Amino acid sequence: MKKIAINWSVHCCLISHKMKAVAAAELCIFLLSVSCLLLLSSGFHLHSKHYDYSATTECLKEPHRAQYGGGIIVNPGFDHNIKGWTVVGNGTIEERISNDGNRFIVSRNRTRALDGFSQKVHLKKGLIYIFSAWFQLSEGNEFVSVVFKTNESELVHGGRVIAKHGCWSLLKGGIVAKFSRHVEILFEIENPTVELWADSVSLQPFTRKQWRLHQRDSVEGVRKRRVRFQVTHPNGTALEGATVVIKQTRADFPFGCAMNHYILTNKDYQKWFVSRFKYTTFTNEMKWYSTEIVQGYENYTIPDAMLQFSKENGIFVRGHNIFWDSPRRQPHWDLTLSPDELRVAADKRMNSVVSRYKGQVIAWDVVNENVHFHFFEDKLGENISAEYYLAAYRLDPNTEMFMNEYNTIEVVGDKNASPTNYIRKLKEIQQFPGIDGISLAIGLQGHFPRGVPNLAYMRSGLDLLAATGLPIWLTEVSVDAQPNQAEYFEDVLREGFSHPAVQGIIMFVGPEQAGFDSTLLADSNFKNTPAGDVVDKLIREWGTGPQTDIADRRGIIDISLYYGDYDVTVTHPLTKYSKTMNISVRKGFSLETVHVTVDA
Repeated sequence: MKKIAINWSVHCCLISHKMKAVAAAELCIFLLSVSCLLLLSSGFHLHSKHYDYSATTECLKEPHRAQYGGGIIVNPGFDHNIKGWTVVGNGTIEERISNDGNRFIVSRNRTRALDGFSQKVHLKKGLIYIFSAWFQLSEGNEFVSVVFKTNESELVHGGRVIAKHGCWSLLKGGIVAKFSRHVEILFEIENPTVELWADSVSLQPFTRKQWRLHQRDSVEGVRKRRVRFQVTHPNGTALEGATVVIKQTRADFPFGCAMNHYILTNKDYQKWFVSRFKYTTFTNEMKWYSTEIVQGYENYTIPDAMLQFSKENGIFVRGHNIFWDSPRRQPHWDLTLSPDELRVAADKRMNSVVSRYKGQVIAWDVVNENVHFHFFEDKLGENISAEYYLAAYRLDPNTEMFMNEYNTIEVVGDKNASPTNYIRKLKEIQQFPGIDGISLAIGLQGHFPRGVPNLAYMRSGLDLLAATGLPIWLTEVSVDAQPNQAEYFEDVLREGFSHPAVQGIIMFVGPEQAGFDSTLLADSNFKNTPAGDVVDKLIREWGTGPQTDIADRRGIIDISLYYGDYDVTVTHPLTKYSKTMNISVRKGFSLETVHVTVDA
């Protein structure tokens, strides 16, 4: 049988979604033989119930227009005086007009926290409601909360903002309706002596199907790109039937799991972990109370061994944590130190742990939970957190410094850790002399309690925090044990992965043999729990599994790939000769041409 020499080539080009289709086509005319055309598109599909991710943390001279045209709110911009709005409790309400002609509502002569203006709306069970409005005060600064009064006694909070005198602040939040009934929208402000002003009020409902569409469209736009493989014979004809097998070798999006010291002695735990995850956070082993149980006697044996295990298996580690601001989470001996003694001990701790692991961790949780707690501030002064961020940066300048907090996106009732309060603390740190230029980042733990997760509050909180422009990670995701735990766990993970501002997710969960109990992924025999099935499904879905496609009559294969690195094997339909190449799918524009010669 006569040998036939076949030459074929692979050309890969990544084209920005901002380029017109015509320009892309013209560019690809010049490609030779077999070409792999990676068409980058935004992936967004237009539908009537889009989601508006926009938010601002700035206090503005004039408010923006109501999102979604106000949704189901009547007269959201007060263009029709105060039609649709009624007085609640004591006081009066009226419309006012600013010097620039903007109309808004005012409540004055209030005597109680919930006195003011109100509107009744009908909620439908299962729908997800996004709320937004702009607020201003006649004087001072105060928290303003949106409250949904479901009956005579039940009040459901939907979010809060720090309103100010002289400018307008955005409150963005929401609820998931657990019932179908009429409710009254109220606005709570503890100081009854100030006037409350409001404008551009909106309440927009979304079905769960629409919510999932938002997630899908966002993922297509911010996590993936459309890829086109075009296979042709050297003579220019399409090579119909060519097989392309694509396997991800590295994902761009960090999705990981907590790890504890059982990993060092439990082979089953090691196998379970390494087969799934490339990112981790040590649960307790790197914390101060673990490495210096007795003052003056440091012992890093366990975190050193865990870090070595991680390196050997290609696992990236977050540094957790340098300090913990809760008085209950200190080495017991530092509680009785004088301020001067505590400062010396804390400085030693800072230099010890950060210098030891410099360049070996991808993040530092610098002062853990210092929105809720203030142990070090009480002892060493209100600026001590900022000083520690700066000190950590100077010791390890190429690592991101996280402000790690709980309840910011998961518990709407926790005023202390609300997105508004988190941002206030963050700005205090940013304003400290010398902080400019350090790699600050936002860490949101995400420990969700029992009950249906308030995805409206979670997403709106992420929107507000995204307005800071800083990287956001979900750092300790878990969901309390309950009948629908796996479903709720999946909801939370999908919400985090799909949000444009989130850059990584670490779960604080694991197998039973390692002592995890809030969200178990595997039982004592390392058999998956329902939550474990969710995680494995998402790992497969988010791009790590191999994908196989056959070229059509035009020699073309279109596929959507997550950002990352891939091994691509192209097989000729007649000779069955295979050749493997590597491609990278990234944001932006690049052009790569790979020539493959086949002698079959």
